[in-house]
Amino acid sequence: MKDLTAVKDFSYSGEKIFAAAKDFLPINGTDYVELYVGNAKQSAHYYKTAFGFQSLAYAGLETGMRDKTSYVLVQNKIRLVLTTSFDPDSEISNHVRKHGDGVKFISLWVDDARKAYEETIKRGAKSYLEPVEELDKDGYIVKAGIHTYGETIHLFIERKNYNGVFMPGYVKWESEYNPTDIGFKYVDHMVGNVELGNMNKWAKFYEEVMGFANLVTFDDKDISTEYTALMSKVMTNGNGRIKFPINEPAKGLKKSQIEEYLDFYRGAGCQHIAIATNDIVHSIAEMRKRGVEFLHVPGTYYDTVADRVGIIDEDLKILKRLGIMVDRDEEGYLLQIFTKPVEDRPTLFFEIIQRKGAKSFGKGNFQALFESIEEEQRKRGTL
Repeated sequence: MKDLTAVKDFSYSGEKIFAAAKDFLPINGTDYVELYVGNAKQSAHYYKTAFGFQSLAYAGLETGMRDKTSYVLVQNKIRLVLTTSFDPDSEISNHVRKHGDGVKFISLWVDDARKAYEETIKRGAKSYLEPVEELDKDGYIVKAGIHTYGETIHLFIERKNYNGVFMPGYVKWESEYNPTDIGFKYVDHMVGNVELGNMNKWAKFYEEVMGFANLVTFDDKDISTEYTALMSKVMTNGNGRIKFPINEPAKGLKKSQIEEYLDFYRGAGCQHIAIATNDIVHSIAEMRKRGVEFLHVPGTYYDTVADRVGIIDEDLKILKRLGIMVDRDEEGYLLQIFTKPVEDRPTLFFEIIQRKGAKSFGKGNFQALFESIEEEQRKRGTL
């Protein structure tokens, strides 16, 4: 087995990239991710049971909310909000009818929501929500929002003057059913799928409107098989806490995973949420016990892992049994695995990732990953 800890094969310098990102929009991290879903109560039960999320907050009829209900789940720094409408003609219901369950709000934690809104609007963002204060006995939050790809929204959340459980209008969600967490830490990145020809448009949006920088670019030579391909640009903010890869389909002999997503989601949207863990072996073993399904990685993939990534801390036999992939860049290595879609439409899925120094996105795993996805597409008859 080779020791490849000094390999220098990744194509960017993190410090240079982060320095290139503008500082007019400082972001502290991901505040919460909100999904519009068909049944929030049942979805909350799934994410608690299968992903180890804990009950945090609730808003609905019992709290005076007459048109919708929301359940807020938490695991370390991750907050997941699941919202369902009571009105079949509401924006929420229309969103679910068109897209299925999907990400509506990618909310960003900022110190000054008004300034974040003003800075992005003057640089060309389309307004979704002008700055507004929401208050209760625990203080107030300020939030504002702008449009991004598809019907996805970025909310700016300022909560330095709020001490409540989540937000005004929510109460603590008391539940006797709280499965143990499985070690999720924070949102590592969130991936958007956009239509052919729109990747550069949205990369430019994040650069010019939000001050992000292009961390790395993958073309159809990097991400392709005999049949399908895609292109991707990864955009990051100045401190590197927010990373948004933007994917578009590339020409291929058959329909790519991006085209399949766009067909079933009925447009651009968030393809997957990547969640970081400090012990991926434990996290995935727990998820498998709880019924989460993952993409199948061909056993032959592991025949060359040692030569490709060098010495790692984990037992390769255990990684193979769990289906966890490994890749290395100039900073270190990472371990990653992808769930199958978490709903009936082949749209939203999750990536679980553990970074051991690496700042990249698993380029060495793309071939095996694409072949696994194509096998699932064949089963669905959509390749």
